[in-house]
Amino acid sequence: MKTSKNYFSGFCFYEESELFDEYIIKNDFTISGFSYGAIKAFEEALNTQNRVDKVQLFSPAFFQNFDEKFKRTQLMYFKKDANSYVQTFLDNVIYPSNKDISKYFKLGTIEELEELLTYVWDEEKLQKLVDRGTIVEVYLGADDKIIDSLKVKEFFQKFATIYYIKEKGHLL
Repeated sequence: MKTSKNYFSGFCFYEESELFDEYIIKNDFTISGFSYGAIKAFEEALNTQNRVDKVQLFSPAFFQNFDEKFKRTQLMYFKKDANSYVQTFLDNVIYPSNKDISKYFKLGTIEELEELLTYVWDEEKLQKLVDRGTIVEVYLGADDKIIDSLKVKEFFQKFATIYYIKEKGHLL
């Protein structure tokens, strides 16, 4: 299955949208993204001149609750041994499942990792999107080992419909 032009992939992922088939709304007026791709989907919805009825953010990359030392350490480990870093990352992404995601793998770049770690979700931008009439949906796994899903839920709850899914991780 080809990835929709309205879907944005996660860090180290490529054409993985089928993993979210049970949630994704596929039409010309919905933009979706997973993890790092959620940042891209949000920015696309915010900056496009096209009609956007809904934005679906699957396990959005949200690291503004982590300190600078954590972010520098992540970047340092990636630079030191990208393959080892990514293997640990992917193990945490699939937790608690044992899905084989190898066919969706694409080695990410240090620039992508830095962008996702330092991106700041802005409440004014979210409000601007909501004020335009765009519905924001955020899907979170309760057992996510990548992001703090409770912090993400707390941040987005005044702007979005939150789907907090028990016994699911980053891949939902």
